[in-house]
Amino acid sequence: MVRAKLKRKGFNNHSSLLDQESGTYLKKWTGRLPVALLYPNKYAVGVSSLGFQLVYSLLNGFDDLVCERFFIPEDSHSSLRSFESGRPLTDFPLLFYSISFEHDYVNLARLLLGGGITLFAEDRKDDLITSSNPLVIGGGVATFMNPEPLAPFTDLFLLGEAEDILQSLLTILIAQIDFVPRSDLLTLVQKKITSAYVPCLYTPVYDDKTGYLIDAIPRKGVSARIRKHTVSAMTKAAHSELLSPAAEFSNLYVTELGRGCSQGCRFCAAGFIYRPPRLWDADAVVKGISERDENVKRIGLLGMEMAHQNELETLSSYLLESGCSLSFSSLRADRISGPLLDLLGKSGLKSVAIAPDGASERLRRVINKNLTEEDILLAAERLVGAGLYKLKLYLMIGLPTETFDDLQEMLDLIKKIKECMLPIGRARGRLCEISLSVNCFAPKPWTPFQFHPFGGEELQRGEEGSAASAIKLLKSKISFLKKGIRKEANIRFNHDKPENVLFQAVLARGDRRLALVLAQMAQEGIPWKQAMRKHNLRPEFYAVHQYGPDDYFPWNIVDHSIKQEYLWKDYQKSFLAKTTVPCDTKTCKKCGVCGD
Repeated sequence: MVRAKLKRKGFNNHSSLLDQESGTYLKKWTGRLPVALLYPNKYAVGVSSLGFQLVYSLLNGFDDLVCERFFIPEDSHSSLRSFESGRPLTDFPLLFYSISFEHDYVNLARLLLGGGITLFAEDRKDDLITSSNPLVIGGGVATFMNPEPLAPFTDLFLLGEAEDILQSLLTILIAQIDFVPRSDLLTLVQKKITSAYVPCLYTPVYDDKTGYLIDAIPRKGVSARIRKHTVSAMTKAAHSELLSPAAEFSNLYVTELGRGCSQGCRFCAAGFIYRPPRLWDADAVVKGISERDENVKRIGLLGMEMAHQNELETLSSYLLESGCSLSFSSLRADRISGPLLDLLGKSGLKSVAIAPDGASERLRRVINKNLTEEDILLAAERLVGAGLYKLKLYLMIGLPTETFDDLQEMLDLIKKIKECMLPIGRARGRLCEISLSVNCFAPKPWTPFQFHPFGGEELQRGEEGSAASAIKLLKSKISFLKKGIRKEANIRFNHDKPENVLFQAVLARGDRRLALVLAQMAQEGIPWKQAMRKHNLRPEFYAVHQYGPDDYFPWNIVDHSIKQEYLWKDYQKSFLAKTTVPCDTKTCKKCGVCGD
C-alpha cells in the first residue's frame, strides 16, 4: 500500500485533480476485495468532508480491501469512474456511501443509476454478492438522523460514528461474502451488529385515514430499534487524510477537538444526535495534528464549542509557534477572551464568523441560544480590535414565534455592530465589512423543533399549513431584511432559497415513499415538486405539519437514547422563551443519553 500523489492520465479529467492531491491510497487489486466509496456531490465538496475522509482511511486500513472513491462527474459528458484507477462502479461488489446533507439524496440515486447499479434494493438478486450483484451500504450523519427516504436504495445502514463498527462489519463480510446469499448475509449482520439497520427486515405501517407512518414492524428475532453507535474516547483525533488545492477549503488540514455541543440549540441536530458531547484528550488532538506533512501550515480546528478556553489557547499557541496559521468555522461571541484575541490576531485570519442565529434577544432565548446583544457587540469590538476587519453573521429566519419585530431588532443590531467596528477600522486605515448570511429554518429530527412545521407558523396538533404561504412569508422576511440594509455601505447580504429549504424539510422528515420521488428526479431530470405530484405526495404532508408529543416519526427506527418526552418539554419551553442549561454529562440525566 502506498499513500502518495497519484500520477495517472487519460480518464475523465481526474488526472489533474489527482496530481494535486496528497494522501491518496494506492493498492494492488490482486487478492483484495474491491470497495467503492461514494460521495454524492462534486469532488471539491466530497474531498472537504472530514467524515468521508475518515471512512476512506478506515476502509483502506484493511489489508484485505482496496477502497476507491466516486464523486458526481464534473460535467455531464464524463462517465462515472473511480478516482484512483478509473474503474467503473460495476467492478466493485461492496458500495459504501457517505451522505451528510438532504440535498445530496437525489445525487445518490444519480450515482447508482449512472454506474449501472440496480437502484432499488428489492430488485437486486438474492444471490451471492459480486461486482454484478453488489451490496449497497449507507452511512453519514444524514442517515442516522433519518435513514428512511434512502432506505429503499440501501441494503444496509451503519448508523452512527464509523470508528469501531466498520471493523465488526468487514470481519463478517470478508468471511461470508463468497458463501452466503444476500438475504442471509444481511440478516446475519443485523443480528450481530447493534448499529446495523437492514431496511428490508422492517415493514412500514401507514394509517389508512391520514397516510402517516405509525409503525415499523421488524421480522421475528430482529431488534425493534437500532442503537446509534457512539465513540466514547479517541486515542487520536480525527483529522484530514487527504489534502487538495481543489477542495472547498484549499489545502486546509482539519483536526477534530471533540464531537457534539453542550449548548442544546433547539434547531440544531448536531447538538442532540452527537450526545453526549465529548472533548478529546489534548494528547489525542496533538497526535492527530502531528501526522500531517510538516510543510502543511494551514490548520483548521473543528469542534470549538467543546474546547475549554485554556486548552484552546495552549493548542493555538503551540501551532502558531510551529509556524502554522489557524482557521475556525465560527466562534461563540461570549467566549472571545483576551488571550484568544491575541492568538486570532497572530493567526493570519482576515475574517471570522459568529452565529447569533436568532434575530432578537427574545428569539435567541426561544431557540436556546444564550447570547445577549451585549455579548455580540463586545465580540465585534474585540475582533476588529485584534485586526479581524471582516465579520460574518449567521442568521436563521422562519423560527417558531418569530415576528417582523424580531427581524427589525436584528437590523438595528447590525447597524450597532457597524458603528462599533468602523471607528477602529478608520483609525487604522482599514475597511470593515459585515456579511449577513440568512438561512431558512428547516425542522430536523431529534431536536426539540422536530415537532414544528416549516415556515415557523404555530399550528394545532395534526394540522397542515400551506407550503405556498410558508414560502411567501419567508420571502417577505428576506425582502424586509434586504430593504433594511440596502443603503448601508460595507454590508453584504446573502440567503438561501426558501423553495430549496422546503424540499430539505420534506426529506428531513420523510419516509420511504420519497425514494420514488428521488428516483424519478434522477431518471427523468424533473423538478422535485413535479416528481411529488406524480406520486400523489404533497410537501405539506411532510414539512408543514404540526406533530404532537406522542406521534410516531419515520426516524423512530433509530435509537439515540433521547427521550421524546424530553424533546417535547423543551419544545414547549421555547414558547415561553425559557432556556435550558447546557448539557452536563456528570450530573444531568434528563434527556436519557447518560441514563435515567
